[in-house]
Amino acid sequence: MSGLVEKIPFFRLLLPAVTSLTVSAFLVELPFPLLGCIVGAGVVAISLLLPEKRQFACRWLFGGGLFVLIFFLFAMLFRQKEMESAYAFSDTPLACIATVTDFPEEKLRTYACNVRIGYPLQRRIVVYLQKDERAMSIGPGDEIWFVAPIRPFRNFGNPDDFNYARFMRNNGFSGHAFLSSTNWHVTGKKHFSFYIAAQKVRSRVLRFYRQLELDRDARSFVSALTLGYKQELTNELKEAFRASGTSHVLAVSGLHVGIVYGVFAFLFSFLGKSGARAVLKQLLIVVALWFYAFLTGLSPSVLRATLMLTIASIGWAAGKKGFTLNSLGAAAFLILFFDPMSLFNVGFQLSFAAVLAILLYKPVMDRLFRPRGSIGKFGWGLLSVSISAQAGVFPIVLYYFGTFPTYFFIANMVVVPLTGIAIYATVPILLLEGMRPHFHIVADGLYPVCEWGLKMVVHLVLKVVYLVESLPYAELAVKQLSALQAFLLSLMVFFTFRFFGCRKAGSLISGLTCSLLLMLTLTFSNLYRDQMQLAVFNRTGFSDIGLYGRGRRIYFEVEENGFIPHPTKKIVRLSENRYMGAKSDRPMEIDLLILSRDPTFSINQLSAIFSADKIVLDSSLPPHCRSRLVEECKKLGISFHDVGQDGAYFINL
Repeated sequence: MSGLVEKIPFFRLLLPAVTSLTVSAFLVELPFPLLGCIVGAGVVAISLLLPEKRQFACRWLFGGGLFVLIFFLFAMLFRQKEMESAYAFSDTPLACIATVTDFPEEKLRTYACNVRIGYPLQRRIVVYLQKDERAMSIGPGDEIWFVAPIRPFRNFGNPDDFNYARFMRNNGFSGHAFLSSTNWHVTGKKHFSFYIAAQKVRSRVLRFYRQLELDRDARSFVSALTLGYKQELTNELKEAFRASGTSHVLAVSGLHVGIVYGVFAFLFSFLGKSGARAVLKQLLIVVALWFYAFLTGLSPSVLRATLMLTIASIGWAAGKKGFTLNSLGAAAFLILFFDPMSLFNVGFQLSFAAVLAILLYKPVMDRLFRPRGSIGKFGWGLLSVSISAQAGVFPIVLYYFGTFPTYFFIANMVVVPLTGIAIYATVPILLLEGMRPHFHIVADGLYPVCEWGLKMVVHLVLKVVYLVESLPYAELAVKQLSALQAFLLSLMVFFTFRFFGCRKAGSLISGLTCSLLLMLTLTFSNLYRDQMQLAVFNRTGFSDIGLYGRGRRIYFEVEENGFIPHPTKKIVRLSENRYMGAKSDRPMEIDLLILSRDPTFSINQLSAIFSADKIVLDSSLPPHCRSRLVEECKKLGISFHDVGQDGAYFINL
């Protein structure tokens, strides 16, 4: 640990920050964080005021005080962020004045739009606008007035679903509201911020991209590659990139900003590599990088990468090795300081894990094999970077998604260089478009050539991605790991690379120990895995009934109207109201009655036919129908479960 601290001084700050955020989010809310900060700062001050002869012997006092200070500081920042995104509304309609912060995104029946409420309280929410011309015409900076109930984000309650409510809360959103055409209006007032200005600039570039002679997939790929705009990507294209292990190129991050850095470094190369002109070179590159971040809409992933390269540029300008583990730690600390919730963002975790793995593992691979010739060195460089990055991120991928792209190393060796060429090809097209008003003859002559080159490169990238996706066993679906298992797997990978780098028995023993613990946890989870259950899942507008166990769903044919097989219980499922007006002297005694699809059901009528211990209303019933049936169940004293409101319902087998 001491060696790690000496190599990464920012580790002293990053470790208590990450620990504090993890404890605050998943364990307990830390009491009196301000008092903890004062105590920590006091201990640090005492350590600095000690006589010089005793400072070295009591150096632990400074480290302990600093740990306490940072620990409680980030607990306080976490609490503040939670309060900013906390749901603070009622179910009654509320009159609000809000500012639009993003362009509306088209959904199936509405336009989704992010807004920041300014009155009666400050919160960020998502509004869903009924489709009309007004909804299409609003944009960032527009002020709107609306009256509607604001509701909290809710998960569907299925065990294998993505935690959407926590995701939106971590991104700073408090709730959502549906606005029909009659209950919102544009006030005519405009607001300005750098973020809003960045969205407008990105929108102008997107409109220019739509004028290029590219098909839908190619245009959406260029928009995602250069601007981080992924709304136009089709599900098929996103799945192809994910299965091939190249989905990282669709999210503007370190790879893209690094390529852009290379473009600007080449443009300013005439300034030299030393002296005051080299400092000016790095300064100009940093300004250009932040302009590119502005152009992409100031997305969080671009800001992370730009901040990392800014710190690296400062190091290079000072004549030191800029991109180091310490600069990575500094970037992570600063990002978490300004946005503590970034720690729980999958993109943040994958980005820093990939860069950390490249810094740690690539030098080991370079020492293991030293190819001859420029082509061999270039190829091995691509392969070592790809393997190092995947070694860092695949435990996180298995934790969140439970899949692994088999041919990632082949796909990345081809796609990553082509991606760089595509970004390089986009730059002259944008420059020529800007030159047209003044040098239209030159621009009109070169523009078709550059556009054709971009089109060829993009089509080649897409062909490679679709080809890799179509290969047998292109993606392996494995069991999702727990947080502990993913941590043990990461440690095992770390100690394995460390052993090949230093050839010390301690690293080998540590790696084998982590491997043994991982196998024990996997064996334990398999021996004591959850039993199979009959489940009524929550899928809005659909009746979704099947089996659930061992982390996956299994479907079987279910009678539309009839009994569902169960070893001990009588379960009846009805999808049609066939018993309207029917009566029985002796109602059929059953354990469970599942109602689906037909909105004409009446509990009063059905109770004359069935005597059910419990009634389940599945998510295919309209909301107003479920509300009516719930009230009828309450009046009759019948136990019920509303799947649409309460989540999935399970019956043990």
